[in-house]
Amino acid sequence: MSGITKAFPGVRALDGVDLDVLAGEVHCLLGQNGAGKSTLIKVLAGAHQPDDGTITWRGQRVTLRSPIAAMRLGIATIYQELDLVEHLSVAENVFLGHEPTTAGFVVRGRDAKAATAALLERLGHGEIDPATLVGELSAAGQQIVSMARALSHDVRLIVMDEPSAALDPDEVDNLFRIVANLTADGVAVVYISHRLEEIRRIGDRVTVLKDGRAVAGGLPAKDTPTRDVVALMTGRNVEYVFPERPAGRPSAEPVLRVQNLSREGEFAPLDLEVRPGEIVGLAGLVGSGRSEILETIYGARKPTTGHVAVEGKALRPGSVRSAVRAGLGLAPEERKAQALLMLESVTRNVSVSSMSRFSYGGWLNRSAEREAARQATRDLSLRPDNPSAPVRTLSGGNQQKAVLARWLLRGCKVLLLDEPTRGVDVGARAELYAVIRRLADEGLAVLLVSSEVPEVLGLADRVLVLREGVVVHEAPAGELDEHRVLDLVMEGAPT
Repeated sequence: MSGITKAFPGVRALDGVDLDVLAGEVHCLLGQNGAGKSTLIKVLAGAHQPDDGTITWRGQRVTLRSPIAAMRLGIATIYQELDLVEHLSVAENVFLGHEPTTAGFVVRGRDAKAATAALLERLGHGEIDPATLVGELSAAGQQIVSMARALSHDVRLIVMDEPSAALDPDEVDNLFRIVANLTADGVAVVYISHRLEEIRRIGDRVTVLKDGRAVAGGLPAKDTPTRDVVALMTGRNVEYVFPERPAGRPSAEPVLRVQNLSREGEFAPLDLEVRPGEIVGLAGLVGSGRSEILETIYGARKPTTGHVAVEGKALRPGSVRSAVRAGLGLAPEERKAQALLMLESVTRNVSVSSMSRFSYGGWLNRSAEREAARQATRDLSLRPDNPSAPVRTLSGGNQQKAVLARWLLRGCKVLLLDEPTRGVDVGARAELYAVIRRLADEGLAVLLVSSEVPEVLGLADRVLVLREGVVVHEAPAGELDEHRVLDLVMEGAPT
């Protein structure tokens, strides 16, 4: 890709970007949210047409007018938000849109399943049944299906956008094994991740984007210091230091009290308390019940036993309305599907839980709504500073800030955070950490879930370790380290 330029109303997303990828290599594409990564890969996938620049594929200049055109050439993109159809089988998803044919007729049943089984075997996952509904698979299993679909097109280049975001450490190791096998067969991989430690493990070369420009291209992934990569991405040196943790434990009465809460098949009865000014972290592998606990506290799931109370007042089980009115706010893991109104403005996404503040006699005061949303987003340094912008045009990190701004505007007392920095770049992570700690210092109670153990230990005051739905250990964060937590989640011996 040479001199790729792409502009949208009010913003120049790409400004003469160059990217070259070699057969059989893992080329890592890095940059903060808003740097232009998503736009660049959508140009490569045929989803966006560049305003200027050229694309050369295997020695020939090409025009990628659609995703189908890119796929036919052998270019496949696996987005962070997987585009699978959950109520169709694995085989139906793998060949969706290009079903195998014989003499012009679509081949169904046995032949399609056999072809799918062969692709899954190539990926080292022959245990996945091609007849299984995709919706019944884990996040890791669904990702394997997306890879199988890419390979069904005789793909020569795969773009992977944050492929490890929803995986536990063992699943990440398996992903890297698959990538190594693909590149050994000559398949090129463009790998996007905010986890810089992964780049050193898997990458061959690195291209760094900043403000729509390639500020570095072809850097050796294993030999370039992390500090240098961060400086290129952000324009400044960023120290990996979490906000200072206050000394001592808050002495106020718990604002959130959970007693004997459980959901059959998801997590065992547990008790927990969070005080004003305290950040409590839940650590555990994917599938350990962390997200289910947050959603049950929030009322999105009805508990089998137990109850939740805010400031001593019990909430109605399974009622989100009761939770929100009591002062709970949830920033869910899947913000696009579960939190944001993607076609609405930033203002509406921020104000949607506080509409009564701007309604008078049945009329909506749009000016007051817009001003309140602007102030909430400015407190979080949301960019661009344009409340009228559709939230779908924001980067992942700024979309997350819009979700947090919603609950700040609502004046919530307890903030439930599920993977708050998933898909968020280094600079924005530091900002979010500072915001979360500041909110806690101002008296907010925070219950945090993260797949990244260092994040839980660095941000939380107190940590509950989960394994298979059971709390196996609880301790102040300062008394734990990453190895100890990983030992606990793998062994699960109650302590």
